[in-house]
Amino acid sequence: MSITALGSSAAGHRGPAHDSHFGPRAPAPAAATTGATLLLNATYEPLCVVSSRRAIVLVLAAKAEAVDVTDDEVHAERLTLAVPIVVRLTRYVRVPYPVQVPLSRRAVFTRDGQTCVYCGGSATSIDHVVPRSRGGTHTWDNVVAACRRCNHAKADRYLAELGWSLPRPPGAPSGAAWRLLGHRTVDPRWRTWLGMPDSVSA
Repeated sequence: MSITALGSSAAGHRGPAHDSHFGPRAPAPAAATTGATLLLNATYEPLCVVSSRRAIVLVLAAKAEAVDVTDDEVHAERLTLAVPIVVRLTRYVRVPYPVQVPLSRRAVFTRDGQTCVYCGGSATSIDHVVPRSRGGTHTWDNVVAACRRCNHAKADRYLAELGWSLPRPPGAPSGAAWRLLGHRTVDPRWRTWLGMPDSVSA
């Protein structure tokens, strides 16, 4: 199935797959996809998300190899290629990352498994363990996923005042995969490479 191509990078994304890391562009295939592809380092560490078209260009230039593909195909001159959903660089690239994963609602929900830390129900809100009105900060070690019922019941009280406790101390997640999990909707087919259990919804 041929799919018409759009731009050469995922919308709004400027990651380690930018040209400055991989040298001159190879000629683009005659048709490519508008989807997204997970880019892995040579060590299989998740790096970023690029457009499927950019992933195909990297594969054709022998700068990456397809690890997992879709059922769709693109047709270049004298070549038919399955559209990759995951590609791996053929050479290791050192990429500097921020010291800490940015705090976001999506990242908190993912860290806590989409469940309320107080009752185990479905999380629909973010709660500050130490209430903001009592000096609590909006930081990784003071925010948790919660259902609206527990959030409302807790209000601006300390856990000790309610006799509640946390199953584990909250904190900032670590690892390259979290930089993707905290910022975008994750394709379910990337779960294996991001180390995500099936029970975690991105």
